[in-house]
Amino acid sequence: MKRKYKIILIILLPILLILLIFGTIKLYNYIRIKNAKIEVVLKEDMTAEFNSNVKVSDYIESINGKIIDNYKIDTTKLGVQNIEFKFINDDSIKVSYSYEINIVDTIKPVVWLGSTYSVRKNSDINLTEAILCGDNYDKSPNCYIDGYYDLNTVGNYPLVFKAEDSSGNIEEVKFNLSVYEPSSSNSSQKSNDTSYTDFSEVIKNYKTDNNKIGLDISEWQGNINFDKLKDAGVEFIMIRVGGTRGKDGDYFLDDKFKQNISSANKVGIPVGVYFYSYANSSKKAIKDANWVLDQIKDYNVDLPVAFDWEEWGSFNKYHLSFFNLTTMAEDFLNFFEKRGYSGMLYSSKAYLENIWLETDYDIWLAHYTKQTDYDKDYKMWQLCSNGKIDGIDGYVDIDILYN
Repeated sequence: MKRKYKIILIILLPILLILLIFGTIKLYNYIRIKNAKIEVVLKEDMTAEFNSNVKVSDYIESINGKIIDNYKIDTTKLGVQNIEFKFINDDSIKVSYSYEINIVDTIKPVVWLGSTYSVRKNSDINLTEAILCGDNYDKSPNCYIDGYYDLNTVGNYPLVFKAEDSSGNIEEVKFNLSVYEPSSSNSSQKSNDTSYTDFSEVIKNYKTDNNKIGLDISEWQGNINFDKLKDAGVEFIMIRVGGTRGKDGDYFLDDKFKQNISSANKVGIPVGVYFYSYANSSKKAIKDANWVLDQIKDYNVDLPVAFDWEEWGSFNKYHLSFFNLTTMAEDFLNFFEKRGYSGMLYSSKAYLENIWLETDYDIWLAHYTKQTDYDKDYKMWQLCSNGKIDGIDGYVDIDILYN
């Protein structure tokens, strides 16, 4: 019996010794961490703007060590948020720390109005729905018109359009509502404007070693001679895939899509595509993306897949914040990025500056001018819609793609 106990003791002693050593080390580390020097001075302003790009270190005035993961803070939800992180102090001890920030929204809603808004007499238009009223955070800010007006009576009505979001930010725009009598004349005035932008002149004025000059096309250009386009110096083409028939309508393929993309691939002109979307949610945008992929997967698409959303006249009915709108577009584009394509957001200068939020995706800028003053980054510039080129009957959009 004694020999048996002796054997058990011989076996247990090393185990107990190991446990004692580990316990001692654990206790030592616990005491060491508990008594570790932590000297963190936070900044006075501990607020973050909604959807802003801030990191852990942005709220630290000084710290006795180095932050291990200086991660980007999620600022897409309003309110107090606890920020936890770890850092190595001056004694090489890893310690934990946390602080609170308050995520706020101080951006006023946007009311898309000039000084005058004209409406025909006896129109049944709902002004608060027709005039774009949106917000970076709120899907449906409180929008209303202050002042008297009568859509059944011709006249000028001085009014104020007011918009307030859930954070109490208020935008007020004074404007003059002009209710006018429709003209009884049946005569139509033909425009004498015969100006156009010649593709060869665009090449002459804009072509460099760092860009490519091209077109964007759809069924509206009819039957196109792609050999002539190539001979004229077209270096790329953006082709419309199709869209949906309204917000909840069926998908339709552009009547000339297959003909256009097959012909462009055949003559060797690099191709990108764009889709006109009526999406009102990320779920719908992903559904759009799946449909587009089915249409383009059998063709060579070396240039971006562009997301084109332009329902500004009906924006209020979509109940989208600018954040939702931008996220929706990014989800569409991310779908294609994951599948080996590149993504691009299409929009005009005014909406890029006032409604779309900043995005990491490339921008296709629409600005019909000789020299754009858009001051943010863009990958492609649609500079006109009245382009003329041999191979296309009628007008076509001309674009510049930057390398």
